[in-house]
Amino acid sequence: MHNSLWDTSNISYTGCAAQVFLLIFFMGAELSLLTIMCYDRYVSICKPLHYGTLLGSRACAHMAAAAWASAFLYSLLHTANTFSLPLCHGNALGQFFCEIPQILKLSCSKSNLRELGLLGVSAFLVFGCFVFIVFSYVQIFRAVLRIPSEQGRHKAFSTCLPHLVVVSLFVCTALLTYLKPPSMSSPSLDLALSVLYSVVPPALNPLIYSLRNQELKAEVCTLMTGCFQKH
Repeated sequence: MHNSLWDTSNISYTGCAAQVFLLIFFMGAELSLLTIMCYDRYVSICKPLHYGTLLGSRACAHMAAAAWASAFLYSLLHTANTFSLPLCHGNALGQFFCEIPQILKLSCSKSNLRELGLLGVSAFLVFGCFVFIVFSYVQIFRAVLRIPSEQGRHKAFSTCLPHLVVVSLFVCTALLTYLKPPSMSSPSLDLALSVLYSVVPPALNPLIYSLRNQELKAEVCTLMTGCFQKH
């Protein structure tokens, strides 16, 4: 936002490191929380009688704390390893923000294999979360299809589908960004994928989750009606 307002494309070394840390931290936390939200939907639909036991306030607090703590350690590890590499191919990144794959292109050290290994482990963890989410949703959809009421099925599907869309967009674009082969790399493709995984899912969250609230829908409709009447 600062670069856009002041029409500049410069960032300090410390600022770049902070940006990488915050990016990885919030990405890791978001994936963990999306996985927890999937588990919440699984328990509420497939095991509703056990919901209070499995997902009480203490359990939710523990899962949230684990998500933030693991994201912090994960981000710290990536950032420290990335910025310990010597950079000898200039200081111009082909991206609108500091991103690990773009920083690795500036490194001439063979030790960047450590970061590539970390990215591989990260991909395995992300894939594990994705498999857990898919397996959970298979069980959820099987349970929903057994609901005799059409209204009940519609309510359950409307709760799950927005979350599944955000998860699919976030995970698939992030994996493609960090694991695509070098032959597929191009400035326009890198830019498009980065926007998809870093900008679009957070921007969609208020629209997907908040606009499902009936009172909020009514307020938005009232506001829009008032604006049209004034014009």
